[in-house]
Amino acid sequence: MAAAEREFDLVVWGATGFTGRLVAEYLARQYPPGTALAWAAAGRDPARVGQVLAALGIAPGSIPVVTADSTDRASLDAMVRRTRVVLSTVGPYARYGEPLVASCAAAGTDYCDLAGEVQWMRRMIDRYQDAARASGARLVPSCGFDSIPSDLGVQFLQQAAQTRHAAVCRSIRLLVKAMRGGASGGTIASLLNAIEEGRTDPAVRRILADPYGLNPGGERRGPDGHDQRGVGYDEDLRVWTAPFVMSAINTRVVRRSNALLGYPYGRDFRYAECVIAGKGALGCARAAALAAGTGGFMLAASFELGRNQLLRRLLPAPGEGPERRARENGYFNLVLLGRLANGAVLKARVTGDRDPGYGATSRMLAESAICLARDEIAAEGGFWTPASILGDALRRRLTRRAGLEFRVEDGP
Repeated sequence: MAAAEREFDLVVWGATGFTGRLVAEYLARQYPPGTALAWAAAGRDPARVGQVLAALGIAPGSIPVVTADSTDRASLDAMVRRTRVVLSTVGPYARYGEPLVASCAAAGTDYCDLAGEVQWMRRMIDRYQDAARASGARLVPSCGFDSIPSDLGVQFLQQAAQTRHAAVCRSIRLLVKAMRGGASGGTIASLLNAIEEGRTDPAVRRILADPYGLNPGGERRGPDGHDQRGVGYDEDLRVWTAPFVMSAINTRVVRRSNALLGYPYGRDFRYAECVIAGKGALGCARAAALAAGTGGFMLAASFELGRNQLLRRLLPAPGEGPERRARENGYFNLVLLGRLANGAVLKARVTGDRDPGYGATSRMLAESAICLARDEIAAEGGFWTPASILGDALRRRLTRRAGLEFRVEDGP
């Protein structure tokens, strides 16, 4: 069936999980039954899915429930043929995600997820890019806090540079100024899973270490080296900085966007991310502490015993997450500094009014799926990044509905 003739605009896969419930809640509030958006909730257990919808105040039968199982390819095939887009919250994706990607790529069904697992994303691109091109399926991983603020933020700043200076920034760095809420349990589980894969598989280690590991084949080269690992100092803001644990995901996505779009930022474009620790001696000490903490986390995660301890201490139990008050009191404040060839510095800021790991992420994912389903997106089938396929259309949706703001500011 052609995508335009399908029963649903989108299906929420994993609606009984914590993030899946937040996505369903957002859709129920913003696009309630009877509006133009036709969406359904899906999971293994239809009774549990129905309970989730009832808890959200949705009348029985007003939002369809679809039954499928990630271990049953036939059920996934049947589900994806009914919808234009599948929105997946079921991770870690390296463990559970491939069968659904395979189904979407074969059926010409668009797809988006929250994946931050670089090694898995690379495997999916290598295995299913040709099938997705043939069917017309457009697959867009990393549609949450990793990596929409980074990817769309860089694109936004480069557009501002073109408008103001008729040139692009030769380098951009993103600095995390403030953040409350942190990464989700799914992000931590995905990171630990990637470390475990890298420990036993040299090919995975090479992908994780390659700053251009997500670029298309033949384009996996450029001027950037490894991500910041220790204490740094930003001359423009005059602040000490520390490593940002999500830079290993975000930087790869931004570089892939540049390649997919035909290098509008330039082939010599450089990109990096870090966390602002503060000014003066206190800022330096805090940067050292943050760098040591990040290094200690990565060291502990490299051993099975350490990973097990981190899983127990840092991850919520399945189906659990922060309370509503914590999600609504969360926020993030990101600064992007771009340097042009003439030495001029251009500054942008990306902010969100919910905690990044759950509240903001669930909104970003939902609007990404709606953008794929309903907006005029001129792109062929294949694996894309948020900026390379959704770009300005998604940024407008996020600023209008999801509590994000993108703005250019004067001076560093």
